[in-house]
Amino acid sequence: MSTGSMRDRSRAFLPIPVLVTGFLLLASMSMADDADKQIDVAVDQAKLVKFPDRVSTIVVGNPMIADVTLQAGGMLVVTGKGYGATNIIALDRDGKVLVDRVIQVEGPTDKLVTVYRGVERETYSCTPVCQRRVTLGDGTTYFSSTLSQAGSFGSEATDNAKAAATTNTAAPKN
Repeated sequence: MSTGSMRDRSRAFLPIPVLVTGFLLLASMSMADDADKQIDVAVDQAKLVKFPDRVSTIVVGNPMIADVTLQAGGMLVVTGKGYGATNIIALDRDGKVLVDRVIQVEGPTDKLVTVYRGVERETYSCTPVCQRRVTLGDGTTYFSSTLSQAGSFGSEATDNAKAAATTNTAAPKN
């Protein structure tokens, strides 16, 4: 066999190890990227994120930006509380850091209309009819009034449900 044909054969098999190595590097990079990926959530929204099963402690850098609850099996519920970025650190029982990720909380994603009256701001959710919506940054009077109305409405609904339950349990059975 000539030297030229041996060289051609070795070149023909060269791409296989290169391709295998490339796939392995790509797979390991995507796993590393997934572990370092930022968690994006909208304010007033929740998101489920899977962490390793052996997580026993969760530390949130700024709980005013995001609230995190650890569920069984390493499932996390991440709730956006305020605008901005914070971090989350997950530890195992020995205190070893398993995950350290950034949580980015952004504004609401629904169709909003913002009304400015001087420096005062009001926000309305317009899907399909515009209704008051409490949003961080709204004027104090609007914010307090809307929250008060929502609280009164919730209390009234709770009281009605309790009264209905009492009436149903007190009624004689045939």
